[in-house]
Parts: sequence; C-alpha cells; structure tokens
Amino acid sequence: MQDKHSYDLTLCRCVAVGRYVAETGATVRQAAKVFGISKSTAHKDLTVRLKSEDYILYQLAAAVLDKNKKERHIRGGLATREKYIMAKKHG
Repeated sequence: MQDKHSYDLTLCRCVAVGRYVAETGATVRQAAKVFGISKSTAHKDLTVRLKSEDYILYQLAAAVLDKNKKERHIRGGLATREKYIMAKKHG
C-alpha cells in the first residue's frame, strides 16, 4: 500500500494531467510525454483516479478523451500519408 505522501502526489498528478488534457485537448500520449509518465499511467489517472478526486474535471477530460478516440483513425491516416510522402521524397 502507498504511504500518504506518495498517495497525495499521485492525486496531485492526476488533477494536473486532467487539467492539461481539458485545457489543451491533448491526447493521452501527449499528456504522458509532458508529465514524464507512461501512457497507461496517464490513462488510469484520467479515467479512474480523477473520477474520485474531481468529478467535474473528470467529465471535462473524459469529453476530450472521447473526442480524441473518435478522431484517432484520422490522425493515423494522416501519419501514414506523411510517412509515404517523406519516403517518396527521400527514396
């Protein structure tokens, strides 16, 4: 079991990640990179821990996560397109 200090730090981090995602519209991957944590940790912070810590912020972050999930196939297609454009330039 975590001690009180690390538990408080975890809650502070999950609120900070939630605010960042809600304010910037960042993806889980982007938020994880900014905070120096894994995608799994960022996702758990946003979907589990934040819900019990700050429900209003959780709802805002969840809306962004839902939007990002609906758009991820578009981002993936653009990344693939960019990959082939770069390969054609250098190939």
